[in-house]
Amino acid sequence: MNNTTEDISELLGAIPYRIALAGGWIDQPFISRHNPDGVGSMVVVQVATQFRWMDRAGLCTSTRNIAVRLWNGRVPAGDRGRLVRDLYEAENAGRSAPSGSQDMIGLVHPGVSRLDYDIAHEGGVFPRHIESNTDPEVARWLEQVLHVLPVAPRPEGYDPLRRQNLDPAWIARLGRSGRACFEAIVARDLQGLGASMNECMACWRAILPDTVEQPAEPVDLVALLEWYQRRYPGAMYSGCGGGYLYVASERPVPGGFHVRIKTE
Repeated sequence: MNNTTEDISELLGAIPYRIALAGGWIDQPFISRHNPDGVGSMVVVQVATQFRWMDRAGLCTSTRNIAVRLWNGRVPAGDRGRLVRDLYEAENAGRSAPSGSQDMIGLVHPGVSRLDYDIAHEGGVFPRHIESNTDPEVARWLEQVLHVLPVAPRPEGYDPLRRQNLDPAWIARLGRSGRACFEAIVARDLQGLGASMNECMACWRAILPDTVEQPAEPVDLVALLEWYQRRYPGAMYSGCGGGYLYVASERPVPGGFHVRIKTE
């Protein structure tokens, strides 16, 4: 009799992971304070614990590790806003450069969520509004069209903030890419999803060039990104410095795999 189980949460804990799609970095106050639109958006998606994701790859694994210890391996019931703040405080206590709250929100809020950040609201640390979609049909569609390819973790000593061009026009476009991404997912619009992902990457390269142009990287991230963007509706990295590549496509993407989105 085979007593093995496919549920790796027994080993890794039942805390989910989160992936960030278009609009990332708008959750950082040093970015959002330059947004002429006032409110800028980004998208996070809560995904089930199916395997161990790479560290240093934009999947907020350090935040998840803290959540596993803080909550004994499982997100507790209760007010999600309070849970997000508790986790934010646990991770950022005493840090001069705190991590963004989108990490905590993605671990706590199921489904696909649009986070609206405004520097005038709590200094841009927490979103003014969270719009979550937990429709199983929307989740299943996104699971089918989002392909994940491993690239490489960020190298030691990597600094995505070495060059900064905090141009308000580009920051406005970054925040708009997140809103467009959410709208495309809810409408199940593949071309719109891909376009928002490509737009987000263009904004990253303009605002923080070293997020994708770091010479210390073992991989030519720009060339790899552009190869997939030319052949599929859209592509973007899971985080600065590579990590995983997300590709939007109805066609198979060689080497890519799918995630399972949690909606409850």
